[in-house]
Amino acid sequence: MTRSSKGPATMLYWVLLALFITSYAADRGKENKTVKNQSQFSRGWGPNIKWMKNYTVALDALKQTLKPLMVIHHLDSCPYSQALKKVFVADETIQKMAKDSFIMLNVVEETGDANLAADGYYVPRILFIDAGLKVRVDIRGKYSSRLYTYSPDDMELLAENMKKVKALFHNEL
Repeated sequence: MTRSSKGPATMLYWVLLALFITSYAADRGKENKTVKNQSQFSRGWGPNIKWMKNYTVALDALKQTLKPLMVIHHLDSCPYSQALKKVFVADETIQKMAKDSFIMLNVVEETGDANLAADGYYVPRILFIDAGLKVRVDIRGKYSSRLYTYSPDDMELLAENMKKVKALFHNEL
């Protein structure tokens, strides 16, 4: 029995092809896992936004980027939170700013940082953190009893406040 000269080359071809397919599949699995994790952390607030896993990770991201942090406190069982989420997701301007200009975190459990409850632990509330890791207590909604809440009718005010925070953040750097 003679050995064909094509045998080793053919074998090498199939081995390399198998390695390529395995490598490609592994990379695709990582991409899908990342997308799945990001959508998991979105909790429905915007699937195209990179959402942070928790407050500590969000603060680390703030330190490493030139973006302020926006923290949305909400509850899945709260009708006010659900109404706000619906208009937040539908507002293209807010979604674009959130995606491009902010570190984003939405939490359903308190962070343990009392600074994030400047006037109470109600939901929904939205707070902004600046480059000095300080809560911007001067950036508020329109309600005097719950300073950091926004209703579905307040998306224009929220967008204005996001622009203010963005400008303040870059001026402070």
